[in-house]
Amino acid sequence: MKNIYIKIVSGVIMATLTLGGCSKILEEEPRSVFTPEFFKTEKGILGGITALYGHLRNIYGNGYYYNATLTGTDEYTYAQQADGNFKDADLSGVGSLTPSSSRSDVLWNEAFPAINTANGVIENAVEVEGISDAIVAEAYFFRGFDYFMLVQSFGGVPLDLGSGELKFNTSTIRTSVRNTVPEVYTRAVFPDLLKAIEDLPDVGRVTGGATKTLARLYLSKAYLTYAWWLENPNNIPTYPETARTDPDGHDAQYYYQKAYDVAVEGIDNPGNFSLQGTYYDVNYGPNDRNSEIMLYADHTEDSEYFNGGSHSYGGGGAPDNFAVWMVTWDYTFLESAKTPEWKEKVRSVQREAAQAYGRPWTRMAPTQNAIINTFADKTNDSRYDGTFVTTWRANWNKGGIANAVLYNANGLEVQPGDAILTILDEEPTAAVDYSNTTYNSNVGAGVITGRADFVIPPSAISRRKYPNLWKLGTYRTDNGTGLGQPNGGSTRPFNIAKFSELYFVAAEAAVKGASVQGGKSARDLINVIRRRAGVWRWDNNGNIEKNEDLSAEMMAATPANITIDYILDERSREYFGEGYRWFDLVRTQRWADVAKTYQIAGPDINDHTPITFTRDIQPFHYLRPIPTGQLDDMEMTEAEKAAYQNPGYN
Repeated sequence: MKNIYIKIVSGVIMATLTLGGCSKILEEEPRSVFTPEFFKTEKGILGGITALYGHLRNIYGNGYYYNATLTGTDEYTYAQQADGNFKDADLSGVGSLTPSSSRSDVLWNEAFPAINTANGVIENAVEVEGISDAIVAEAYFFRGFDYFMLVQSFGGVPLDLGSGELKFNTSTIRTSVRNTVPEVYTRAVFPDLLKAIEDLPDVGRVTGGATKTLARLYLSKAYLTYAWWLENPNNIPTYPETARTDPDGHDAQYYYQKAYDVAVEGIDNPGNFSLQGTYYDVNYGPNDRNSEIMLYADHTEDSEYFNGGSHSYGGGGAPDNFAVWMVTWDYTFLESAKTPEWKEKVRSVQREAAQAYGRPWTRMAPTQNAIINTFADKTNDSRYDGTFVTTWRANWNKGGIANAVLYNANGLEVQPGDAILTILDEEPTAAVDYSNTTYNSNVGAGVITGRADFVIPPSAISRRKYPNLWKLGTYRTDNGTGLGQPNGGSTRPFNIAKFSELYFVAAEAAVKGASVQGGKSARDLINVIRRRAGVWRWDNNGNIEKNEDLSAEMMAATPANITIDYILDERSREYFGEGYRWFDLVRTQRWADVAKTYQIAGPDINDHTPITFTRDIQPFHYLRPIPTGQLDDMEMTEAEKAAYQNPGYN
């Protein structure tokens, strides 16, 4: 590794917390460096564990790493204000993904210091009185977790950071040797997560703390991913080059079965985790840290110190949670008028610290394919409504504009709370007029006779205007009667692991041939999720109560034969925009097929026509490049550095 000691200095001074209406919180004292002597104290061990939770905030909620997990997939492309960070990741000819531009560097740079911290805890805790196996198991979990994230992204990575394999390193060694993929899985990921399952409690030591169920989720995901890697159905290359054989002699089918068995064990022994009653409640801001969320990078409105950043302004850097800014278009240009003749226009939808609004950066836009095809059922399935903002409502009164009414599309009156702009669920039967010179939308939306809101059909979704991501939106309780503080990073936790994913892992393993238990076939498991998706209690974009149970319709529409493509579609409906998609498509080797082309209208205001874009997704893209900073800091020859880099990126 490059000067791992320096990396540790930058990696462990972060603050962390796990709040949520519970008195059991992690208290921490920031420290510039962890030494072996410090790790031989109770304070040192607990401080190391706390830092492991803290490092999550530098990865999850970081808008640039978020981009690396989504842009270039069928879920997201670059938006109108995107820079090279986003265009390069799209692979559609507007940039080139390189070791300098790949924002997977965030994961590389944050995971290794955390791994070394975990090494220090594991290596030294045995000498510290009063440290239980359960506490040390949290370090095992995070070491397995980080290595799993790394091996999925980069292929084989180093297990020796300078002082021996899985040993705590304080040297300034500037060389590195990459292990193979099977070595990372069988020497680090699997044994660490198995140890975590053995020693972790059923209920976390603190709110949001690691548990047996969480470790089972990641072990089942690791088994599933490794099984796909062994099978390698599309002959995707790996690096460092190695035979697709398991050191213990097991085949892919063995690991698919292990994935199924461990996931089902997690479902049957949930601890204090459970599915929420409705999909809406999973991501509803006032319901954060609910029973479905097993791991999150935490933030809080209660204290800027524990939040890790300012409540009033964020600059777009870790540890702020600013991912949702990237997928928010600038709705604040929306205008209405003070007179029916459309005179004296004012901004009728203003930037607000509320879940449907927040701070716009317009860096990433959902593809029309996702909106139109993935979420084809917008009537029975609550997940479209519980994922996106498609209606922007007037809030001028909170911004100091005194008018009781304004005039909007067709010169019709609107009041605070009324719809100013709507992205329609379906293509309208009535004509959309974009040429009206009197009631001319300054964002290029159209009018339909009789409607007071401007409208955008799905076919006109563009890089400039598109559904925003409600599920990650800002939630604050300190707005009072005003707009609040929309320019600060989100004070919500960024969700990383959900109990619901155990059902998907087991279902995918079943499709791949795992023997199933009674009542837990792939269709049975997927229908647990789809049943919940059919239960409504609120129409989010209609802003009205909706108590309707359409679960029977949802389950009846589930195909008898569940395929991998169907599972991928269901995963996208469930976890859209949460950072899963690149990993899902790479694991199943479906990326080039699923995301090769996409449709979206152009970046100009008056672009309303879908354009098809083609991506050049090559087999080598299934691994991310080793970051330039890593290579620059190593004392190796240029030939050795070239050999260290993943092929295709030199």
